[in-house]
Amino acid sequence: MNHGAMSGPDPSWTPRSGVADATAAIGEPAVVAWCCDLLTGRAAPEDPAGPPLEWIGGRPGTFPLERWLRPDQRYWPRVWAARALRYAWRPEAEPAVVAALADEAWRVREHACAVVQLRELSAGDEILGLTADPVARVRVAACEALAQVGEAEHADALRGAADDDEPAVAEAAEAALAVLAHRLDRPL
Repeated sequence: MNHGAMSGPDPSWTPRSGVADATAAIGEPAVVAWCCDLLTGRAAPEDPAGPPLEWIGGRPGTFPLERWLRPDQRYWPRVWAARALRYAWRPEAEPAVVAALADEAWRVREHACAVVQLRELSAGDEILGLTADPVARVRVAACEALAQVGEAEHADALRGAADDDEPAVAEAAEAALAVLAHRLDRPL
């Protein structure tokens, strides 16, 4: 499935436009499957038969593929894959996104939370522990996702996060509690 080199980095590239280009070229089911394969490790970013990383990674996706073999850089294609699922989606992607909530790279966990929130995936229990993640941005994303997909039993974790030393986390937790109470139509 080699799609060849693209004509060079597009200065107007955005994640949305890159996914739109990929979808136009190979179809949404193929884009989603590729992103899921990148997320789960079933596909390697350096696979010459795979689509060009530039579609989902922009200019960094044009870097030599050997870069994505470096341990300190290997997570970026998974980040891009998770982010791309905000713009291309099929229900069969849910298991890969839920599994990505436990990724070793915090940026992957953060983007997986955003996809859970956007796609309203049933992953409240999997997100619960991320309200105490070592990285504040992941804690914020987890609170925001719980606002959309959480249930009453997740309110304790949000109350705990509302006491977080990081103001952005505390604010996100307070807002999530308000949204969750409204969504569930009950006091929490």
